[in-house]
Amino acid sequence: MNIRDSEAISALLAAAGHSEAGSLDDADIVLLNTCSVRDSAERKVEGYLWKLRSWKEERKGRILCIVGCMAQSAGGSLLEKFPHLDIVAGTSAISRLPELISNVSPGSGRFSDTDEGPLPYDDISTHVSSGGVSAFIPVTRGCSMNCSYCIVPQVRGGEKSRPAEEIIEEARSLVDRGVVEIFLLGQNVAAYGLDRTAGKNESSPFAALLAKIAEIKAVKRIRFTSPHPASFNDALINAVCEIRKVCDSIHLPLQSGSDRILTAMGRRYSSSEYMEIVAKLKAGRPGISFSTDVIVGFPGETDDDFNDTRRILNDVGFDQEFIFKYSKRKNTPAAEMDGQIPLKTKEERNKILLDDLKTRILARNRSMIGSEMEILIDADSPRSNNRLIGKSSSNKTVVVEKKAGIAVGSFATAVIEDATLAALYGRLK
Repeated sequence: MNIRDSEAISALLAAAGHSEAGSLDDADIVLLNTCSVRDSAERKVEGYLWKLRSWKEERKGRILCIVGCMAQSAGGSLLEKFPHLDIVAGTSAISRLPELISNVSPGSGRFSDTDEGPLPYDDISTHVSSGGVSAFIPVTRGCSMNCSYCIVPQVRGGEKSRPAEEIIEEARSLVDRGVVEIFLLGQNVAAYGLDRTAGKNESSPFAALLAKIAEIKAVKRIRFTSPHPASFNDALINAVCEIRKVCDSIHLPLQSGSDRILTAMGRRYSSSEYMEIVAKLKAGRPGISFSTDVIVGFPGETDDDFNDTRRILNDVGFDQEFIFKYSKRKNTPAAEMDGQIPLKTKEERNKILLDDLKTRILARNRSMIGSEMEILIDADSPRSNNRLIGKSSSNKTVVVEKKAGIAVGSFATAVIEDATLAALYGRLK
């Protein structure tokens, strides 16, 4: 989401007459787009803000701005803490950034704008014309699941869905620029449209949206993230299995494999319900791969709870896992729970899961040597002038030697000849 928000910010500023600087030294304006999901992210931002004090003082008239979730959470207190900071712009203030920047004046014009107000969609539907083959489209903003550890509902508000016709029109405009892969975004994309309609257990407006986008001939691939398992119903499962343009890779956040911890987290599903979703997707879409999010060291997590998580991760066989050590977030129920886990224990559990993941991924990647797969070439290799980088439908990175007639934006068949943890290596047929 932050990558997409950053692109939208760039597009809005370009439309207001600004241009992207080639380096920090050349810049007159610096904007930090921030995240508040983990405490470590906020600490990094604060450290970088202090480093930027010398940048600000080197040239008169420079403007420093912090945007996004951390700005929404901390608000005007950031202006007090960082006297060289000019603008604090919350998650609903993206569209107002050009105006805020134009109003900054030396010695007086410092602003904190964290008003929610009505949600303008021009701030997330604007794209930079970069010539890329893949593009992000936000379909929802905010989240209404209210997990006990999560700050997202506080800083981004409850779930609000964009009108389907706006999303489809945005997709059409992107394919007119050469985009062939659409990536749909939201804190809980599976809940798309459910803030507007009933029938949460049976209907899936998001499944209907996938079908509509798949009807656009020039769209060749569709990806999405992140769906909450509690909203991933049979209608959506059927759409994933039946719409061939939907890629063979699903991100499905687990967070914990322990039912006791899932209840404490407020996740609204059990481990068996999660595994039922996985089983249905595997049965309906052979070869599908999965990625997930996991929290280790949630308050009260015992060795047995952790082992339940480890077992499910290995049973599903995830191709990618984003493993996080639990971090207290202010004004969340989990921050006040008994049984806070020592950092050392969190680090030990984190390492165990990472080691499991590395072993599993390397074995799976090596098992693909000798196979053929269709890839979308999405970039030139930054390490070699003779190589291209592509992505399979299952989200595997594939590095291939260049071949006449094959360029960025092309689909091609690769024969896999080698594999590492990070990538597959092959030749084009």
